[in-house]
Amino acid sequence: MNKNEYVGLKQEKYTITQDDMDFFYSDEARSLRLQLDYLKAEDKMKKEGVNHSIVVFGSARTKEDDKYYKEARKFGRLVGESGKGPEDSHVTVMTGGGPGIMEAANRGAHDVGAKSIGLNIRLPHEQRPNPYVSPELSFHFYYFAMRKLHFMQRAKALVVFPGGFGTLDELFDILTLIQTEKSPLIPIVLVCKTYWNRVINFDFLVKENVINKEDIALFSYAEDADDAWNFILSWYKEKELALFK
Repeated sequence: MNKNEYVGLKQEKYTITQDDMDFFYSDEARSLRLQLDYLKAEDKMKKEGVNHSIVVFGSARTKEDDKYYKEARKFGRLVGESGKGPEDSHVTVMTGGGPGIMEAANRGAHDVGAKSIGLNIRLPHEQRPNPYVSPELSFHFYYFAMRKLHFMQRAKALVVFPGGFGTLDELFDILTLIQTEKSPLIPIVLVCKTYWNRVINFDFLVKENVINKEDIALFSYAEDADDAWNFILSWYKEKELALFK
Protein backbone atom coordinates (compact mmCIF):
# COMPACT_ATOMS: atom_id res chain seq x y z
CA MET A 1 0.00 0.00 0.00
CA ASN A 2 1.45 3.34 -1.03
CA LYS A 3 1.17 6.59 0.91
CA ASN A 4 -1.77 7.99 -1.12
CA GLU A 5 -3.79 4.80 -0.69
CA TYR A 6 -3.12 4.88 3.06
CA VAL A 7 -4.28 8.54 3.36
CA GLY A 8 -7.45 7.77 1.38
CA LEU A 9 -8.23 4.81 3.60
CA LYS A 10 -7.74 6.88 6.75
CA GLN A 11 -10.04 9.63 5.46
CA GLU A 12 -12.86 7.14 5.04
CA LYS A 13 -12.70 6.31 8.74
CA TYR A 14 -14.03 9.63 10.05
CA THR A 15 -16.33 12.56 9.25
CA ILE A 16 -15.24 16.15 9.80
CA THR A 17 -17.16 17.40 12.84
CA GLN A 18 -18.93 20.33 11.17
CA ASP A 19 -20.12 18.01 8.39
CA ASP A 20 -21.42 15.28 10.69
CA MET A 21 -25.16 15.93 10.56
CA ASP A 22 -26.00 12.59 12.18
CA PHE A 23 -24.11 13.71 15.27
CA PHE A 24 -25.42 17.28 15.13
CA TYR A 25 -29.04 16.09 15.23
CA SER A 26 -28.41 13.39 17.82
CA ASP A 27 -29.68 13.46 21.41
CA GLU A 28 -26.11 13.88 22.60
CA ALA A 29 -25.73 17.18 20.71
CA ARG A 30 -29.02 18.72 21.87
CA SER A 31 -27.26 21.15 24.23
CA LEU A 32 -25.21 22.41 21.28
CA ARG A 33 -28.33 22.95 19.17
CA LEU A 34 -29.97 24.84 22.04
CA GLN A 35 -26.94 27.07 22.35
CA LEU A 36 -26.82 27.84 18.64
CA ASP A 37 -30.58 28.50 18.58
CA TYR A 38 -29.99 31.18 21.20
CA LEU A 39 -26.67 32.63 20.05
CA LYS A 40 -27.42 33.46 16.42
CA ALA A 41 -30.34 35.78 17.23
CA GLU A 42 -28.58 37.26 20.26
CA ASP A 43 -25.46 38.12 18.31
CA LYS A 44 -27.36 39.64 15.40
CA MET A 45 -29.65 41.80 17.55
CA LYS A 46 -26.67 43.19 19.42
CA LYS A 47 -24.97 44.07 16.14
CA GLU A 48 -28.16 45.77 14.87
CA GLY A 49 -28.42 47.91 18.03
CA VAL A 50 -31.61 46.31 19.34
CA ASN A 51 -31.54 46.90 23.09
CA HIS A 52 -35.25 46.59 23.88
CA SER A 53 -38.39 45.34 22.20
CA ILE A 54 -42.13 45.72 22.39
CA VAL A 55 -43.58 42.29 21.76
CA VAL A 56 -46.84 41.82 19.86
CA PHE A 57 -48.75 38.53 20.00
CA GLY A 58 -51.99 37.52 18.29
CA SER A 59 -53.59 35.07 15.91
CA ALA A 60 -51.77 33.98 12.78
CA ARG A 61 -55.22 33.52 11.18
CA THR A 62 -56.33 37.16 11.37
CA LYS A 63 -57.08 38.49 7.88
CA GLU A 64 -56.03 41.80 6.40
CA ASP A 65 -59.56 43.21 6.47
CA ASP A 66 -60.05 42.38 10.17
CA LYS A 67 -60.20 45.39 12.51
CA TYR A 68 -57.53 43.93 14.74
CA TYR A 69 -55.15 43.47 11.83
CA LYS A 70 -55.59 47.18 11.17
CA GLU A 71 -55.05 48.06 14.83
CA ALA A 72 -51.94 45.87 15.08
CA ARG A 73 -50.58 47.55 11.96
CA LYS A 74 -51.25 50.97 13.49
CA PHE A 75 -49.54 49.88 16.70
CA GLY A 76 -46.48 48.84 14.70
CA ARG A 77 -46.38 52.33 13.18
CA LEU A 78 -46.61 53.97 16.61
CA VAL A 79 -43.66 51.97 17.91
CA GLY A 80 -41.72 52.48 14.68
CA GLU A 81 -42.08 56.25 14.92
CA SER A 82 -41.19 56.41 18.62
CA GLY A 83 -37.88 57.19 20.25
CA LYS A 84 -35.62 59.13 17.93
CA GLY A 85 -37.58 58.05 14.88
CA PRO A 86 -37.57 55.11 12.42
CA GLU A 87 -33.77 54.90 12.30
CA ASP A 88 -33.62 54.27 16.04
CA SER A 89 -33.58 50.53 16.82
CA HIS A 90 -33.29 50.96 20.59
CA VAL A 91 -36.95 49.90 21.06
CA THR A 92 -38.10 47.65 18.24
CA VAL A 93 -41.31 45.80 17.39
CA MET A 94 -40.89 42.06 17.87
CA THR A 95 -43.37 39.40 16.71
CA GLY A 96 -43.44 35.71 15.98
CA GLY A 97 -42.66 36.61 12.39
CA GLY A 98 -45.63 34.85 10.81
CA PRO A 99 -48.90 35.96 9.19
CA GLY A 100 -52.00 37.56 10.73
CA ILE A 101 -51.45 39.87 13.71
CA MET A 102 -47.71 39.27 13.55
CA GLU A 103 -47.58 40.40 9.94
CA ALA A 104 -49.69 43.45 10.75
CA ALA A 105 -47.36 44.70 13.49
CA ASN A 106 -44.25 44.14 11.36
CA ARG A 107 -46.02 45.82 8.46
CA GLY A 108 -46.81 48.89 10.53
CA ALA A 109 -43.15 49.35 11.41
CA HIS A 110 -42.25 48.76 7.75
CA ASP A 111 -44.78 51.45 6.71
CA VAL A 112 -42.74 54.14 8.49
CA GLY A 113 -39.32 52.79 7.52
CA ALA A 114 -38.52 51.27 10.91
CA LYS A 115 -36.86 47.93 11.51
CA SER A 116 -38.80 45.10 13.15
CA ILE A 117 -38.00 41.61 14.38
CA GLY A 118 -39.57 38.26 13.52
CA LEU A 119 -38.91 35.14 15.58
CA ASN A 120 -40.12 32.38 13.30
CA ILE A 121 -40.45 28.72 14.20
CA ARG A 122 -41.21 25.62 12.17
CA LEU A 123 -44.86 24.58 12.56
CA PRO A 124 -47.16 22.20 10.63
CA HIS A 125 -49.57 25.02 9.73
CA GLU A 126 -49.70 28.80 9.42
CA GLN A 127 -46.12 29.75 10.23
CA ARG A 128 -44.16 31.36 7.43
CA PRO A 129 -41.97 34.46 7.52
CA ASN A 130 -44.02 37.49 6.55
CA PRO A 131 -42.48 39.92 4.03
CA TYR A 132 -42.44 42.90 6.39
CA VAL A 133 -39.88 41.66 8.90
CA SER A 134 -36.50 43.34 8.43
CA PRO A 135 -34.39 40.70 6.61
CA GLU A 136 -31.44 41.19 8.95
CA LEU A 137 -33.75 40.61 11.96
CA SER A 138 -35.66 37.60 10.67
CA PHE A 139 -34.81 34.48 12.66
CA HIS A 140 -35.81 30.84 12.53
CA PHE A 141 -35.92 28.80 15.74
CA TYR A 142 -36.12 25.08 16.23
CA TYR A 143 -36.88 25.17 19.95
CA PHE A 144 -39.87 26.98 21.44
CA ALA A 145 -37.87 27.48 24.65
CA MET A 146 -35.19 29.58 22.93
CA ARG A 147 -37.80 31.54 21.02
CA LYS A 148 -39.67 32.35 24.23
CA LEU A 149 -36.45 33.35 25.93
CA HIS A 150 -35.82 35.92 23.20
CA PHE A 151 -39.38 37.22 23.48
CA MET A 152 -38.68 38.10 27.12
CA GLN A 153 -34.96 38.94 26.91
CA ARG A 154 -35.47 42.53 25.75
CA ALA A 155 -39.19 43.04 26.30
CA LYS A 156 -40.22 46.46 27.60
CA ALA A 157 -43.92 45.75 27.02
CA LEU A 158 -46.25 43.07 25.71
CA VAL A 159 -49.36 43.71 23.62
CA VAL A 160 -51.66 40.76 23.03
CA PHE A 161 -54.34 40.82 20.36
CA PRO A 162 -57.07 38.16 20.08
CA GLY A 163 -55.59 34.76 19.36
CA GLY A 164 -55.71 31.03 19.96
CA PHE A 165 -53.57 28.33 21.54
CA GLY A 166 -50.22 29.87 20.57
CA THR A 167 -51.21 33.32 21.80
CA LEU A 168 -52.55 31.90 25.08
CA ASP A 169 -49.38 29.85 25.55
CA GLU A 170 -47.16 32.89 25.12
CA LEU A 171 -49.35 35.13 27.28
CA PHE A 172 -49.50 32.71 30.21
CA ASP A 173 -45.83 31.88 29.94
CA ILE A 174 -44.96 35.54 30.44
CA LEU A 175 -47.60 36.09 33.14
CA THR A 176 -46.18 33.12 35.04
CA LEU A 177 -42.61 34.41 34.77
CA ILE A 178 -43.65 37.79 36.14
CA GLN A 179 -45.95 36.35 38.81
CA THR A 180 -43.12 34.14 40.08
CA GLU A 181 -40.62 37.02 39.87
CA LYS A 182 -38.44 35.23 37.34
CA SER A 183 -38.83 38.22 35.03
CA PRO A 184 -39.22 41.93 35.83
CA LEU A 185 -42.60 43.61 35.80
CA ILE A 186 -43.51 45.09 32.42
CA PRO A 187 -46.78 46.51 31.05
CA ILE A 188 -48.97 43.79 29.54
CA VAL A 189 -51.92 44.95 27.45
CA LEU A 190 -54.74 42.68 26.29
CA VAL A 191 -56.52 44.20 23.31
CA CYS A 192 -60.33 43.82 23.30
CA LYS A 193 -61.62 43.26 26.83
CA THR A 194 -64.79 41.56 25.59
CA TYR A 195 -62.77 38.90 23.77
CA TRP A 196 -60.47 38.14 26.68
CA ASN A 197 -63.29 38.05 29.23
CA ARG A 198 -65.06 35.45 27.12
CA VAL A 199 -61.91 33.37 26.65
CA ILE A 200 -60.64 33.51 30.26
CA ASN A 201 -62.69 34.15 33.39
CA PHE A 202 -60.01 35.71 35.56
CA ASP A 203 -62.50 36.62 38.29
CA PHE A 204 -63.48 32.96 38.54
CA LEU A 205 -59.83 32.00 39.03
CA VAL A 206 -59.63 34.46 41.90
CA LYS A 207 -62.88 33.13 43.37
CA GLU A 208 -61.54 29.59 43.18
CA ASN A 209 -58.40 30.78 45.00
CA VAL A 210 -56.06 29.50 42.27
CA ILE A 211 -54.66 32.98 41.63
CA ASN A 212 -54.46 36.03 43.90
CA LYS A 213 -56.57 39.11 43.32
CA GLU A 214 -53.42 41.16 42.78
CA ASP A 215 -52.40 38.85 39.93
CA ILE A 216 -55.11 40.47 37.82
CA ALA A 217 -53.18 43.74 38.16
CA LEU A 218 -50.35 42.20 36.12
CA PHE A 219 -52.20 43.19 32.94
CA SER A 220 -54.54 45.82 31.61
CA TYR A 221 -57.01 46.11 28.73
CA ALA A 222 -57.12 48.32 25.66
CA GLU A 223 -59.55 48.61 22.78
CA ASP A 224 -57.25 49.84 20.05
CA ALA A 225 -53.66 50.70 19.15
CA ASP A 226 -53.78 54.20 20.60
CA ASP A 227 -55.11 52.91 23.93
CA ALA A 228 -52.39 50.27 24.11
CA TRP A 229 -49.57 52.67 23.25
CA ASN A 230 -50.78 55.39 25.61
CA PHE A 231 -51.08 52.86 28.45
CA ILE A 232 -47.46 51.77 27.92
CA LEU A 233 -46.23 55.36 27.92
CA SER A 234 -48.26 56.17 31.04
CA TRP A 235 -47.04 53.03 32.81
CA TYR A 236 -43.41 54.08 32.39
CA LYS A 237 -44.13 57.67 33.31
CA GLU A 238 -46.03 56.67 36.47
CA LYS A 239 -43.19 54.42 37.61
CA GLU A 240 -40.61 57.03 36.65
CA LEU A 241 -38.86 54.57 34.41
CA ALA A 242 -37.31 55.25 31.01
CA LEU A 243 -38.75 53.45 28.01
CA PHE A 244 -36.25 54.81 25.50
CA LYS A 245 -33.03 54.65 27.55
